[in-house]
Amino acid sequence: MDFVASREDEMKNGWRNRIGEFLRDMGCVVFDPWQKPEVRGLMEYGREGTDTARIRERWTFEDNAAGAKRRAGITGKFWETLHIDLRMVDTTDFTIAYCPTNIYSVGTPHEIALCRQQRKPVLFVSPPVEFPALDALRVHLANDATGKQLLDELERQVPIKANPAGVPSLWYMPLVGGESFFDGFGFDHGRRKFKWSKGPLDEREQRHKPARPLLPFLSSLAHELPKKWDNKLNRYVRNDDWLLWKLHREEQGAEIAGPHEA
Repeated sequence: MDFVASREDEMKNGWRNRIGEFLRDMGCVVFDPWQKPEVRGLMEYGREGTDTARIRERWTFEDNAAGAKRRAGITGKFWETLHIDLRMVDTTDFTIAYCPTNIYSVGTPHEIALCRQQRKPVLFVSPPVEFPALDALRVHLANDATGKQLLDELERQVPIKANPAGVPSLWYMPLVGGESFFDGFGFDHGRRKFKWSKGPLDEREQRHKPARPLLPFLSSLAHELPKKWDNKLNRYVRNDDWLLWKLHREEQGAEIAGPHEA
């Protein structure tokens, strides 16, 4: 959320809006960091808007009382955001994360790690990453030696690394688990029903049709729980990360009455 091109556009038209609409239609309660739930007795606690760039500009490394006061004001404000976002992870049954390898992030990895520490599933979307504008610029500078040198230096400084296969970090692989990765959303799965207009994410999925899209997987959750591959047994087995409570309002829980008899 912090390093998207436009927070205003992301808040209104981002992938979270579509996924939230899709899940709510299935009867799910959705926690969206753009639209945080209200907290009883703490009005506007942790609310996040489009003004983070302006707040970030107030940061200072001045080593004096004025600098300490300014830093404390910023960290205190965003402690609320961190607090409520992590509490949403605590409350949820599973988390959906969108993690292109070209976008720097801190909050999302923190939430993923917390979710996995609690043995909850993380559905991790890692799309292909390409830079068509960069390729076009390189062609444009084909006869400009100085421009090509500057472009090469820029790629090293940023750095700019294409990932056309959308391969996630090797650290994420064991943390999340092999059966929880997706290379796209598969928005065509819900476009007609929800009347989604096409945007950049759709254009990318047109160029690279997802081999393992998220939305059909979410639809299947209504009928059966996912399995995972067992390397020792060399077959699919029950995935006990998926603990979805089967609750009724009149029930107060269940207890074991005695030993199970076959």
